[in-house]
Amino acid sequence: MYKVNAMRIIMILLICLIYLSCKKEISNSSTPATAATETNKKHHHEMPATSKVFASGLENPRGLKFGPNGNLYVAEGGNGGGNSFTDKLLCEQVPFPVGPYHGGLTGGRVTIIDPDGNKTILVSNLPSSHANEIIGGDVEGVADVAFIDNQLYALLAGAGCSHGVQNSSNGVVKINSSGTWSLIANLSDWFHANPVKNPEPDDFEPDGTPYSMINVRGDLYVIEPNHGDFVKIKTSGEINRVVDISATQGHIVPTALAYHGNFFVGNLNRFPIIDGSSNIYKITPSGQIKIWATGLTTVLGLAFDDDDLYVLENTTGNNIPPLPTPGTGTIVKISEDGKKEIILTGLNLPTGMTFGPDGKLYVSNWGFSPFSTSGGGEIIQVDLHRRHIKNN
Repeated sequence: MYKVNAMRIIMILLICLIYLSCKKEISNSSTPATAATETNKKHHHEMPATSKVFASGLENPRGLKFGPNGNLYVAEGGNGGGNSFTDKLLCEQVPFPVGPYHGGLTGGRVTIIDPDGNKTILVSNLPSSHANEIIGGDVEGVADVAFIDNQLYALLAGAGCSHGVQNSSNGVVKINSSGTWSLIANLSDWFHANPVKNPEPDDFEPDGTPYSMINVRGDLYVIEPNHGDFVKIKTSGEINRVVDISATQGHIVPTALAYHGNFFVGNLNRFPIIDGSSNIYKITPSGQIKIWATGLTTVLGLAFDDDDLYVLENTTGNNIPPLPTPGTGTIVKISEDGKKEIILTGLNLPTGMTFGPDGKLYVSNWGFSPFSTSGGGEIIQVDLHRRHIKNN
């Protein structure tokens, strides 16, 4: 997910060190994050937001959505695999030190969590891969999920030859209630045939690393961060570009996606992390793009409640060194008038967020790290203590 050449080595080593030094102090308590206090009291909340662990034991949890049955469906990156390709003539590689990737046709998962927090693995044989094992690289697998009516779709980000998974492709798969699945849209092939204007050669991933997927009026929309692309996918498998984000914005690493009359996209941005360097971009259905909000950091999740936008920030606080840091994840509300309000702090490397039918936010916590790869990922439930939530 995080791709910036040499800085990535430092990042992974740091996360390992932070994990080893801090894991004894980290427990699955009922209050894993801290609510903003005075700010909340002065605005719409009757009391500060509160949070608790809703489910645990996940492997690199990423995007998540509630299904028509009221259960939560969570995309998991999994734990990678052991296969790789070193012959550049047979398979275009991700540049060293990020590549070569190691992957396999198992590990990527979709897990169902019922309203009581009980887990059921729906499918576990989806592609999963991790970056160069020498540096303990991050994991890609299932990036997100979405429903069209009662049909579940999942977004693959850890497949393809460049990710060490032969005879597979990144793209959108249709998953049946029995756990069987089939590829309906091949994004690996599409990315190869439709390059963006300004790719980043130092960490280019030929098969892409699609991150977010939503359903808008029966079509699926996908954001791809590594190339900087935004595409529309029909259930027939037809793929069309909405806009090449890289063409006008450069390598901003767009990640999170939401829809509210127009599309809204948040970006991670490059390393090292600079507080306030990420934005929210408004993109019209015809592909016109402009900056809608500024002053955010490492955005990995977006969710609308009426006209208010909730933003998930992975790491904040001008950390030294300025790299992903557990305990600094934040949720920020941006009101229709543009005012920002900090809702919750203290999240650990969060990677996805959605509203539930109960009006609470659900967040993928420990979305990457050695802790998460060994089953330390979790879902945090955030109670905003609002009187009502209209939009989920």
